[in-house]
Amino acid sequence: MAGVSHAMIDQDVGAPVLRGRFGHTRGENVRTEGTVSTETSGNMVLTRGVDALEVRVDALLGEHLEAVRRRVDSRFAVLMVGQWLVAIAVAAVLSPFAWQGTSRVVHPHLQVAVVLGGLLSAFPLVLVRLRAGDVVTRHVVAVAQMLWAALFIHLTGGRIETHFYVFGSLAFLAFYRDPAVMATATVTAVLEHCLRGIWWPESIFGVSNPAWWRFLEHAFWMVFVNGVLVIACRETLGEMRRVAVQQVLLEGAYANERVDHEHALARVRREMSSYREQAARVEKLAAVGRMTATVSHELRNPLAAARTANAVVVRHLRKLDVTLADQRLQRFLEIIERELAVCSRISSELLDFARERPLELRPCSLHALMEEVLDVVPGREGVRIQNSVPLSLASPWVDRELLRKVLINLVQNAVEAMPAGRLGRVDVFAEGGNGSAFIIRVSDNGMGIPEAMQERIFEPLFTTKPAGTGLGLSVVASTVRQHGGTLRVESREGEGSVFTLCLPAGCPAAEVAL
Repeated sequence: MAGVSHAMIDQDVGAPVLRGRFGHTRGENVRTEGTVSTETSGNMVLTRGVDALEVRVDALLGEHLEAVRRRVDSRFAVLMVGQWLVAIAVAAVLSPFAWQGTSRVVHPHLQVAVVLGGLLSAFPLVLVRLRAGDVVTRHVVAVAQMLWAALFIHLTGGRIETHFYVFGSLAFLAFYRDPAVMATATVTAVLEHCLRGIWWPESIFGVSNPAWWRFLEHAFWMVFVNGVLVIACRETLGEMRRVAVQQVLLEGAYANERVDHEHALARVRREMSSYREQAARVEKLAAVGRMTATVSHELRNPLAAARTANAVVVRHLRKLDVTLADQRLQRFLEIIERELAVCSRISSELLDFARERPLELRPCSLHALMEEVLDVVPGREGVRIQNSVPLSLASPWVDRELLRKVLINLVQNAVEAMPAGRLGRVDVFAEGGNGSAFIIRVSDNGMGIPEAMQERIFEPLFTTKPAGTGLGLSVVASTVRQHGGTLRVESREGEGSVFTLCLPAGCPAAEVAL
C-alpha cells in the first residue's frame, strides 16, 4: 500500500482510472520501435500497488453502498405499510365521491385497496426481511412502488395531482443510488400507463376517450425526471468512490506510519538494551578501575624498593671477579631487572588508566617536546624517526607531561609496527595555532591496522601484542579527550597508519589546575 500513495486518481463514475507517477494508465504498455515493455520492475511494483488500491477502493465502496441500500430497504418497508393504510383510507373516503357522485356507498375499490394493496406490499416486505440489500430486493421494490403509484391514481379516479406521486416515487428510489433500479421503475411506469391507456383509460386519465398519445407525454416527463435522477446517482457514486479512495490512502498512510513507529520502537528497544549492556560494562570497568588503582598504587612502592635493592645487589656483585665469570648469574640479574621494569610500566599504565588527574595546562613547545620523545623512545635498526614539527609553531596550552606520554606511546607503537627487513620511517608533524586548532600527525609505513580492528584499538584491554596490556591507546584517547581534543586513525593494511590529534587552539581556563 505504501507505493500507491503517489498515485493520482481520476474519477469517471463506476470506472476509476489510476495513473501512476509514470504518466500512463494502469495496464497500458510503452511501445518503442516495435517492442513492448513496462518500463522497469519498479513500474511493475507500482502497478501491483495500484491494483491493490483499486481492489480496496471497490471493497470499501461496496460496503458503503450495501449499508446505504439496507437502510433504504428498511425505509421502503415502512413506506409499503404506510401506503397500504393510506390506500384503504383513500378507498373508504375519497373513491366513492370520485366514482359515485356524492352518495356514500361501499365501493369495490375498498376491496381492491385491501387485497391488491396488501399483495403489492407483502412481497417487498418479505424480501426486505430475508434479503435486505440484495439486487433483486431493490428491483422488486421499484416495481412495487411504481404499481403503488398506479393504484393511487386509480383510486383517485385519475386525478392529475396524483400523477405527481410517480415522480415522488422515482425520487424515493434514487436513494438506492443505482441507475438500473431507476430504469426498472421507469419501464414499469411507462408500460403500466401504456396498457391502462389502451384498456382502461378512465382509471388513469379520468376520461374514457383520451388522445392516444397521452401516455407518451407522461412517459416523456418520467424519462426526463429519471435522466436527472440518474445523473445525480452517478455523481453521488463518484463522490462515494472519491471518499473511498481518500479513506484507502489514509489507511495506507496510517499503516506506513504504524510500521515506521513499530520500527522506531524496536530500534529504541535495541538501543536501550545496548545502553543497559554498556552501562553494565561501564559499571564493571569502574569497579575494575577502582580495584586497579588500589592494586597499582600498592604495588608501586614494593616494586620501587625491589628495583632499588636489585640495583644495589648488581652493583656489588659486579665488583666480584667470580660473578663476572658466571654467565648464568649475569643473565638472571638481567632478567630480574627487565621484568621489574615491565611490572613497573604495567603498574604505571594501570594507574594512569584508572585515575585521571586534573590537567596542568601550560604553553608547551611541540618541537622541543618531540626532541625529548625521540630521546626516550628506544631506537630500532632500520627505523628512522623524523621530528617534522616546525620550530616556529605556536605553543599550545597542554599538560606537558600527559602529552609527552601520549606522543611516546604513539611513536613507540609506530616503531614496533615496522615489519622485519623493511626500512621504516616514522614522521611526526604538527601545524595550526594563531586561533586555529593544533593538528599533530604521527605517521608510519609499517604493517597498518586491519579495518576490522580499527574501531576497537581504543577500547580498554584490547591488544594484538603478545605482552601488551591493551591500555596504552585507551589512555592516549582518554588524555586527548580530557584536553577537549579528538583522536582518529587512518590506516591501510600493509601500507602504514596515521594517527591524528586535534587539540583546541585556546586555553580552557575551566580545566586549568590552580
